[in-house]
Amino acid sequence: MGAFLFKFVHINNEVCMNYILFDDQAWNNMLPLTFTRPVCELRAGILTVSEKWQKFLKSPISYLTQEYLQVKYELITAEENILINGSLIPDAELVNAVNQLELNEALVANSIILAIKLDKKKAATFRGNQTEPEKLKEYTSNYHKINWPWEIFKNNDEFIRADFKLITEGRKSAAINSSNNIIESENIFVEEGARIEFASLNASTGPIYIGKDAEIMEGSLVRGPFALCEHSTLKMGAKIYGPTTIGPHSKVGGEVNNSVIFGYSNKAHDGFIGNSVIGEWCNLGADTNNSNLKNNYAEVRLWNYESARFIKTGLQFCGLIMGDHSKCAINTMFNTGTVVGVNANIFGEGFPRNFIPSFSWGGAHGFTVYGIDKAFEVAEIVMSRRGLALDDKEKQILRYVFEKTSKYRMF
Repeated sequence: MGAFLFKFVHINNEVCMNYILFDDQAWNNMLPLTFTRPVCELRAGILTVSEKWQKFLKSPISYLTQEYLQVKYELITAEENILINGSLIPDAELVNAVNQLELNEALVANSIILAIKLDKKKAATFRGNQTEPEKLKEYTSNYHKINWPWEIFKNNDEFIRADFKLITEGRKSAAINSSNNIIESENIFVEEGARIEFASLNASTGPIYIGKDAEIMEGSLVRGPFALCEHSTLKMGAKIYGPTTIGPHSKVGGEVNNSVIFGYSNKAHDGFIGNSVIGEWCNLGADTNNSNLKNNYAEVRLWNYESARFIKTGLQFCGLIMGDHSKCAINTMFNTGTVVGVNANIFGEGFPRNFIPSFSWGGAHGFTVYGIDKAFEVAEIVMSRRGLALDDKEKQILRYVFEKTSKYRMF
């Protein structure tokens, strides 16, 4: 999603506040998911974090992120600006506290800047927790901040429930065809244009949200909390255990448990993914499976780019973290706690390593470099199938990621 371009609106002779979502240290720890986006563009629940903020604020936002990402995610400043930590999940109390800030005052908690109000000059040079605010206001209420990739699926139950309420409150669901087996229909919301036939939807364990023009094909079994976003499809006989999110313009079949697919990605055939996060423009080949539990039931460790080592997750169940544009062939098997970078292409028998760098080509028997021009060629074909183009901004970002991650491809 790109930045919003907008003009300031005057209400009662006052200029509406300009909101900016900024990245802090969480951006580094959320890699590889954030190689291609600010933290606030991560999908957590039904909506991305930025979409949540826009709904609460009733205002568009712009971005303060890594310099190479600003070509796509634009920064817009005004005479007065409220900068909000883009890894925060909004709620009514937090939003109210943010809007009460005075100029040059920061809302802080645990030495973290949650939000700060700055003039045009200071907003353009603001750098997260490296900035020393003039005035501090301590935030003493509970808040939710995403700091690690696994928190996306770990907290997806809470995120889906909150988004479901935010999106559907005061609205009426479209009708559900009587051919379906429904449990607790009051916890199911279907947008206009969605199609559901001969499926089983069990919302007794959590809400189920079906987006505009989405489709659930015959024989699918869905257990909430679950979100199928706009223009996405559950293939025939799919088995979905919540809390799971399938982002927009995606196709999913087989078995999925407690996972988040950001959007524009396919897992169209049989196979299992669990406790996983899959980026955009990914494709998982038929009978792709990931392990989400170690044979010895031990705590899962996950590759962390910031510390350049595997770190503890505190989780017994943790599957696959996959960056944008990555693909895997049929019968691919992923070990517990595998991290795949951006634009990797994985194939062949056996289990590949559990850290696969960006722009890698190969599998368990070894990798070579996936050349940038070849990667562009594939991305252009994939995106054109959805009526979108790999434009110069996207290429510039991917080229930067290719160069930035070269040190990991010591094949």
